[in-house]
Amino acid sequence: MPLPRRVTELSGFELLLSIATLGSIGRAASAHGISQPAASERIHRLESSIGIPLVTRSPRGSQLTESGLLIADWARKTIESARDLEAGIAALRGQKDARLRVAASLTVAEYFVPRWLVRLRARDPHIAVALVSGNSADVADAMLSGKADLGFVEGPDLPPGLEAQIIAHDHLVLVVARRHPWARRKQPIQPSELARTPLISREQGSGTRRALERALSQTSTVTLPPPLLELSSTTAIKSAVIEGMGPAVLSSNAVAGELAAGTLVRLPIQGVNLTRDLRVIWPAGQRLQGPAGDLAAIAANAQTG
Repeated sequence: MPLPRRVTELSGFELLLSIATLGSIGRAASAHGISQPAASERIHRLESSIGIPLVTRSPRGSQLTESGLLIADWARKTIESARDLEAGIAALRGQKDARLRVAASLTVAEYFVPRWLVRLRARDPHIAVALVSGNSADVADAMLSGKADLGFVEGPDLPPGLEAQIIAHDHLVLVVARRHPWARRKQPIQPSELARTPLISREQGSGTRRALERALSQTSTVTLPPPLLELSSTTAIKSAVIEGMGPAVLSSNAVAGELAAGTLVRLPIQGVNLTRDLRVIWPAGQRLQGPAGDLAAIAANAQTG
């Protein structure tokens, strides 16, 4: 699906946010490394594209119109997401000359690591980071083999030779398509019923899958059936659920957008604790210091739970 034509170019919205913060087109232009006429032209193009005035100019500076303030507020999360995307791309491209090699399980890599890297880059603009992703077992293997300096996992188990620190908590939720029969249920799903139901699931070694299996084993003696479908990415699982292929249990962070849009329905589960720990891991006997220590501290202090 193509992007809406009014938001294919984000530089104008980014400049609008700077004008709102700095109160002047000239100061915003300086912050973006462009001339004031170029900044004025960029805002003019944005206003022409949207069709409404966004900035009022006066001898005392520039202010956003009421519409401009609304649009700037709407654009803020999009700009932040674009910066997260850039940080992730830079980390993937930086594998040859990286000073910090990071391995992260897919959920953490998709929904947490980019924003942590933005903060790390703000602290040290010259840091080069290489990011690789896989399931939690893959991340542990990368740490033990020396292929990564720092790892992030959501799986409940770790092999010997690694140390870990909890940095956040994540919540797994059961989701179905709007037309799935469970979507109309009034009562919570019982653990035994969920344990008997084939799910759309990640592959063996996935932290999400292992956390679910462990939680259900504590409340039900039913042997879990094989997955209805095994897929290697959260995005693919969400697409399959939306198409009505079956239910899935995923991170609440991963499905927040779909729940807000109404394309997925969240179902309560009776008496099952699906809160799990996100952890940073490193080789046993080593100290976290330098860029690895900085990134671990950023992750631990972030509002991710």
